[in-house]
Amino acid sequence: MIGGGEVAERKIESLLGTGASIRVVSPEVTARILVLAAERRIDLHRRGYESGDCLDAVLVLSASDDPSVSRAVFEDARKCGALVNTADQPGLCDFIMPAVVRRGHVAIAISTSGTSPGLAARLREKIGRLIGAEYGRLTQLLSEARPQIRQRLPYAADRKALQYRILDSDIMRYLKKNDIAGARRRLQEIIES
Repeated sequence: MIGGGEVAERKIESLLGTGASIRVVSPEVTARILVLAAERRIDLHRRGYESGDCLDAVLVLSASDDPSVSRAVFEDARKCGALVNTADQPGLCDFIMPAVVRRGHVAIAISTSGTSPGLAARLREKIGRLIGAEYGRLTQLLSEARPQIRQRLPYAADRKALQYRILDSDIMRYLKKNDIAGARRRLQEIIES
């Protein structure tokens, strides 16, 4: 990651759970990036970008406010064989990073193909308000129940029908209240019916 502002912070956060080794190069960084460095979750180099910083990278994310730095990072990354994404500059990207809403195992990606990161961020906010934490809790319960469902119902069509009965039930009422025990009981009732 080249850059240490809010955009860089969001991109770093999106990579944290992947197991990637994250190196950040920037003279200025956000408080959150400092915390991540102190926790040894990222490798922070508090300095400007230097040619060669992309050498061992597979993926390079650039979020610099300086166009000349962005261009240099892009060219260096390409020479090293790394894929590069430059914030707000689709012409300096090999790939686009969508805005993502995560709720447990539910991930909803929003992309404007690099044309309007602000619109993607706003859509992420709107969808994030619609899709609450209860959906993450639901995926956890469904994951736990999956072996039992597969054992009880050998045919895919029957399992699909059961999934829709569960989704159309009142189970979300329990999950919205964070009543996991109640949701488990209700889920079990539906499976056994």
